[in-house]
Amino acid sequence: MKSTVAKSMSKPARMLGAMLVAGLTIASTSAFAVEKGDIMVRAGFHNVDPKSDNGRVNELAADIDVDDDTQLTFDLTYMFTDNWGLEVLAALPFEHDLKIGGADAGSVKHLPPTISALYYFNPQSTVQFYAGVGVNVTIFFEEDERGPLAGTELELDTSVGPAVVLGIDIPLNDKWFLNADVRYFDIDTEATVTAPGLRLTPDVEIDPFAFGLNVGYRF
Repeated sequence: MKSTVAKSMSKPARMLGAMLVAGLTIASTSAFAVEKGDIMVRAGFHNVDPKSDNGRVNELAADIDVDDDTQLTFDLTYMFTDNWGLEVLAALPFEHDLKIGGADAGSVKHLPPTISALYYFNPQSTVQFYAGVGVNVTIFFEEDERGPLAGTELELDTSVGPAVVLGIDIPLNDKWFLNADVRYFDIDTEATVTAPGLRLTPDVEIDPFAFGLNVGYRF
């Protein structure tokens, strides 16, 4: 179990290392200073990778596992100062398979809208590194029950929690740029499983890292 957790936790470090190497290797010499009033839009893909050990159904003596998924994402950032910006992140619905005791138990979709305050460390630099903290709202829907959950009804409560991001913008010219980011979302929800004569309410801790690659444009 420890090796699985360590492997999962090493992904952000590997991603940040790749981002740094890419920024120093392929950055163009085009001016890309970030300024107050800039609007930046990005589109790409994020892989949402939940942590290991997502919860337990005590009544069944079985662990809950949530698989990862990759989906198209979008974000918009408005710079209020040369250093500070406000980012809004949106995505097409992610769909995660669920396992209970290792058996396929169904799937659930979710939307993860997130608003974050971003800080750009050196707005006059060509390669732009930034960090941010914000609030994530995860809305679950279209729960599908199979296997151990067949014949039941599954619902997951909406989650509201903090989110953090580390990212890099790598210019292609003065308008277009590549972007990579690593995000962490604190997503905790209560699942309700109901059937005639049955009601289970296990807590589910998803707490995923998300790894993104994007193309961006600055207005």
